[in-house]
Amino acid sequence: MSELDRLFMDRALELAARGVGSTAPNPAVGCVIVRDGRVLGEGYHHRAGEAHAEANALAAAGDARGATAYVTLEPCNHVGRTPACAQSLIGAGVARVVIGAADPNPKTDGGGIRALRDAGIRVDVLADARAVQLIEPFAFAVRHDRPFVALKMAMSLDGKASATQGTTTAITGEAWRLFVRDLRIAYDAVMVGAGTIRVDDSQLTVRPPSHRLRPYTRVVVCETDAVPASSNVFRGVADYARTIVLAPAGARERFGELDAVANVTFVGAASDAQLDLRAAMRALRDAGVQSVLCEGGPTLGARLLAGGLVDRVYWGVAPRFFTAPRAVPVLAGANLATLRESVRFDRVEMIGEDALLTGRVHV
Repeated sequence: MSELDRLFMDRALELAARGVGSTAPNPAVGCVIVRDGRVLGEGYHHRAGEAHAEANALAAAGDARGATAYVTLEPCNHVGRTPACAQSLIGAGVARVVIGAADPNPKTDGGGIRALRDAGIRVDVLADARAVQLIEPFAFAVRHDRPFVALKMAMSLDGKASATQGTTTAITGEAWRLFVRDLRIAYDAVMVGAGTIRVDDSQLTVRPPSHRLRPYTRVVVCETDAVPASSNVFRGVADYARTIVLAPAGARERFGELDAVANVTFVGAASDAQLDLRAAMRALRDAGVQSVLCEGGPTLGARLLAGGLVDRVYWGVAPRFFTAPRAVPVLAGANLATLRESVRFDRVEMIGEDALLTGRVHV
């Protein structure tokens, strides 16, 4: 790979990032068409059902004969709502295709790469770590029956999430809060437990508003009892879907007042008085939710981890201590020894005065 190759792949990744949050159930993809070191056209996938990145870049390029296409993900070779991208590149007469990451969809199985090579086109697959991480939720969702779940937690240096039970305590700074609001944009849904709504009465919105083509979804997990129908999370907001409430099937009589303000989804067996979280995540997948950012609190976070339902963690650590005897642990009742063995951290940085650690969870 030459320096120019890396430069053009960098640009393709920048373009792909513009579609993050808007393309589900498709992945975010970017493409740049280059000939003799000059960019002929570029594009990215905007929304499912619309033209793919390669089609947009080829349309912008016009004549792409003998050119190199830099695309962040293996071009598809099947016809759905849009034409097969591999065939479009072949028809356009490109001479070379540089691919950031192979398509993880088992249905693809390298079909796009094979079609290009069978047509006499040189194909280079980089397995670029950035391209792989860009499609992380998509790669998980196409192989499993539940969404990709990321867990965001914030804690003090002594591992506490709040000074006392049932109260809100500011732990991290303003830069961290802005980071979290931006993080919500990349996921199909943001999810909290009923306790968080009762204490914070959060709207769970992105502020300032960020335009994206796929509506935001807010999810409230009710383990046993409903939250008030007057809660801010049920307020209608432009570009937001109706809030989803996940509730146990055995407690229908407790959720009647929420029918008018939310999409109440009952899961589990008819006798279940407590929520089956695995069944709840499958219900979200059935509702078209491919990725979820869970923002706690401590009880829900611990239960998701214990159930093997967390795939990535975002851990915020604030430079302060909570010495109060009733301070709440960041993960209530979690087996931290198991967590230590399962998380592989891949990013550490400062967000204002707070530290961010993020990594994949392998169970």
